[in-house]
Amino acid sequence: MPHESGEPHQPTGTGAPTPDPYGPGKVYRSRGRARHRARRRSLRIAAWTALGVVAVGGGGLAYLYSQLNGNIQGTDINAALGKDRPGEQRNGSMDILLLGSDSRAGTHGQYGSGVTGARSDTAMVLHVDKTHKKASVVSVPRDTVVERPACAKPGGGTAPAEHRAMFNESYQAGGPACTVKTVEKMSGVRMDHYLEVDFKGFTKLIDELGGVNVTTSKAIKDDSSHLSLPAGKHTLKGEQALELVRTRHAVSDGSDLGRIQLQQTFIKALLHRVDSIGLASDPTKLYDLADTATRTVSADSDLASATKLLGLAKDLKGIKPDRMNMVTLPVTYDPKDPGRVVPLKKASHQVWDALREDRPIPGSAADNSVGDRGDAPVTAGT
Repeated sequence: MPHESGEPHQPTGTGAPTPDPYGPGKVYRSRGRARHRARRRSLRIAAWTALGVVAVGGGGLAYLYSQLNGNIQGTDINAALGKDRPGEQRNGSMDILLLGSDSRAGTHGQYGSGVTGARSDTAMVLHVDKTHKKASVVSVPRDTVVERPACAKPGGGTAPAEHRAMFNESYQAGGPACTVKTVEKMSGVRMDHYLEVDFKGFTKLIDELGGVNVTTSKAIKDDSSHLSLPAGKHTLKGEQALELVRTRHAVSDGSDLGRIQLQQTFIKALLHRVDSIGLASDPTKLYDLADTATRTVSADSDLASATKLLGLAKDLKGIKPDRMNMVTLPVTYDPKDPGRVVPLKKASHQVWDALREDRPIPGSAADNSVGDRGDAPVTAGT
């Protein structure tokens, strides 16, 4: 596979990579327990479940959803970030940061959501085009080294800027607002909203949906995630779905980049499932799902109500899985630490420029990325 000039595919020496405004940065090892890693990597999936469940209900259930407002925690991102931000888009397009963290335990709402010492190990930028008929999703690897800006701490004071930092540490430094600020700095794209998802409801949501259909092109066995699937069609219930989105050793190069590819495939399968089961005809089941979904979600204060989530979900309902382009931020291994990655300068600019200009992300952007490993061994079922 060809490589961009000056940006090695694999580390070959000890020199630092070319300085990049997206920010290679100092990294720290994250050695949380496997159970915690499993939770973080599955969180992004529940965000789509929550939106999908709300979407299928329709306006007739808005009153019921208003009863669920107490389930959702909100954070005033605009107040936390101030005016030093990228400009707002005026063309009708929208950008939403989807975060996953071990959210509601132990902080008593200090961050709006979040855990003392927590790190947001999953992040996706959802770009909805001006027609609201197509979308692009950019996954940011947790181990990406970036230049983190100074961030206000939720309890007071300021976390100083760090020239070299691991992406997922921005949440620990200043909660969701700091992660939003870091993404805006590295991308130049203003986030209109953010949604954060707690792991607790993930398996329950999948079970309540009756499982999600996938097809494996070959057998997958991963001793770490405990997933064991023969080749063929499967309906994954909650625990098995969790095992799938945890899996990395048995696919691709065994890194988190391969796992991201599996998760993106699972999201499409999940959207197929939500779109096909006709929840609008079963108000009781729909309400139970909505109750579980809203208990997993926190958001910026402009979005932190069941009725506002309903409005957003209805707005996004026209975006079918085949109109959603999912990519991973183009990266290469960090020459200073092969266990970390840095954004490919030219390709990353192509991705972020496309979002800012409301254009499709060019397929060539991922050509040199270490995350470009071909087709995943799992495809979305129907």
